[in-house]
Amino acid sequence: MKQFDEQFDAMGARIRIVIDGPSEPGLAAPREAGRNARDFIRDFDRRLSRFKPDSELTAMNREPGTEVPASDLLRTAVKAGLWAARQSGGLVDPTLVDEIEAAGYRESRAGMSGVPAPEALAGAPARQSAAPGGTRRWEGFKVDDRRGVIHRPSGLKFDTGGTGKGLAADLVAESLEGYSRYLISCGGDIRVGGREAGRLPYDVSVEHPVSGRRPHLFRLGTGGVATSGINVRAWRKAEGQVAHHLLDPSTGEPCWSGLVGATALGRTALEAETLAKAALLSGPEGGRKILSQHGGLIVHESNRVELVGPNRVRFRIPEIRPIERGAAA
Repeated sequence: MKQFDEQFDAMGARIRIVIDGPSEPGLAAPREAGRNARDFIRDFDRRLSRFKPDSELTAMNREPGTEVPASDLLRTAVKAGLWAARQSGGLVDPTLVDEIEAAGYRESRAGMSGVPAPEALAGAPARQSAAPGGTRRWEGFKVDDRRGVIHRPSGLKFDTGGTGKGLAADLVAESLEGYSRYLISCGGDIRVGGREAGRLPYDVSVEHPVSGRRPHLFRLGTGGVATSGINVRAWRKAEGQVAHHLLDPSTGEPCWSGLVGATALGRTALEAETLAKAALLSGPEGGRKILSQHGGLIVHESNRVELVGPNRVRFRIPEIRPIERGAAA
């Protein structure tokens, strides 16, 4: 029986925390643990959002020097972003702050409707898989835990948004391992686990980025699952072109890879988020390779959903009709 199940808004997304008891002796009651987890996520958002002018992340990005004092939380978030960059070969690049703001993503889009995928695709440029940036400038960030500082080239900014939700879910999960089961969803970056979760796994459904239907459902007892898509954060620029938040590091422009969505399974929510984003940026062929180890799915521009790798799937519903290119106004 669920002893804590709460949803709230933070990090520009919907958050859900589920904790099933009982807990191991000495741990807080599930309700107290859930409230602590909620407070932690809100604090994470307050301190690490690039949209908040008084956040610690914003202060670091404004600092002209090359050495910046940083809290444990900020150092952990920067290390998570650098880990994702290394694991993805530079495809998931946390230093594209100026580029994403130039594309029009300067303020939070929480609560704002994105440009529908068919409309976005109708006016998109030629499809091309993303590639790492030639300078690999993210390698310029160094975290010094002993001294509590971050080193980086002067003026180089960092964005924790690409990996922050997965990291937040994982950090909360670390405090909940003694409970029977838990599920943490930070805007769709999900981490599950607990002592009984292997015997009583969660059913996690995947939303189609175009139709909103849920064509697949994964049964998970431990680990993470995350979805990346062009549907949630897409907008029309003043010049009329459609942009979205998934950039090609080699060009600094939104990537149109031939995929509209990708879902990845991983050992953690951070890993799943990294794999999902890298798969979408890599296009159909590259996405299959990236998801082959842990499993997942990719959604083609035709709306076809393709399962990849070892998947724990309960059921699937029929495919929906393909997008008709050029049909959107």
